[in-house]
Amino acid sequence: MSLRTIRRDIVTLQAMGAEIDGEAGVGYVMSPGFLLPPLSFTDEELDALVIGAEWVAGQTDPALANAIGNALAKIHCVLAPRMRNALDDTSFYVGSARKPFASGFDLQQCRRALREQCKMRITYRDRNGGHSERTIWPIMLGFEGAKRMVAAWCETDNDFRIFDTKWIVQFELLAARYSRNRRQLVKEWRASSEYPCKSTADLS
Repeated sequence: MSLRTIRRDIVTLQAMGAEIDGEAGVGYVMSPGFLLPPLSFTDEELDALVIGAEWVAGQTDPALANAIGNALAKIHCVLAPRMRNALDDTSFYVGSARKPFASGFDLQQCRRALREQCKMRITYRDRNGGHSERTIWPIMLGFEGAKRMVAAWCETDNDFRIFDTKWIVQFELLAARYSRNRRQLVKEWRASSEYPCKSTADLS
């Protein structure tokens, strides 16, 4: 965390009423007795949180399911009592994914590749049963029904492609990072004449 971030957060706390004395370069002292106000959500917002959490827990991987559980627990701790009851409500049900995840693909590592802009090496099975090894730049992870899709720039095809993870039989997260900015690549993909791009993965 940078000093600039800390100073910005202190200014935010002061605007919320925290009695913080001091200045940059010297130091800060917070007076005792200050408590942040509880988070406030509408009923619809709480419903959205619960349904979203149920979906993530049932449709993604164990690591992300655990993360959403931890996130809800943190939100629960800072809610007003009435809202805690609403967050604990069991009015909604979201089923689990109908098909198991591809054994050759790791969603958690893919998310890491997205965050760190790492390249991935995959072995991909085509509709004829053949296999090809590709180095890709993952730019987006998608969920479409029971499918788990990865949008990427493919070095082999020199173009954007979508890969259905169930056809990825081997997967390796590489230390090498791609030089282009991921968000800019997403913009270029969406603006391309082939968007949504040709899917290498459209196998029934």
